[in-house]
Amino acid sequence: GEIVKGTIIEVRPKEVLVDIGYKSEGVISGNEFDDIKTVKVGDEIDVLIEKLEDKEGMVVLSKEKAEFKKNWDKILTICNEGGTINGKVKAVVKGGLLVNIGVEAFLPASQIDIIPPKNLNIFVGNNYDFKVVKINQERKNIVLSRRELVEQERDDKRRKMLAGVEAGQVCRG
Repeated sequence: GEIVKGTIIEVRPKEVLVDIGYKSEGVISGNEFDDIKTVKVGDEIDVLIEKLEDKEGMVVLSKEKAEFKKNWDKILTICNEGGTINGKVKAVVKGGLLVNIGVEAFLPASQIDIIPPKNLNIFVGNNYDFKVVKINQERKNIVLSRRELVEQERDDKRRKMLAGVEAGQVCRG
């Protein structure tokens, strides 16, 4: 349950070995990395110790859970202030999108834009600003909205444009 610094000592096709200064190396599943090909021997990363020994005597570590633990408090602060947070869309899931904002959060399809898009795949891999709408601390889940920010931006543009328009003026639109 503790977060410690570790040094990557070997990168295998499906896992990464990490030295945390314990009697044996720790192992992290390869799918916890965005791209295992970018991981290099000697890199330092923060890891969460899940189990000191598994069946093979290896220390079971998690990079994602360490990041989750570190980012959870930061997100709670932002949420309580009703602020916005930047995140990257990871995948299309049933009913919306999965977004990484330091932890995984859910963006319902109805909250993606003013008019819900037909093809959600166009958002995958892109970064956007989101408003934290709901946070459930017991279940550790977060619901986001991009629609509210888009509507707000649209209203600001409308107000700005209307303030500069005079009767009889010709405008392109």
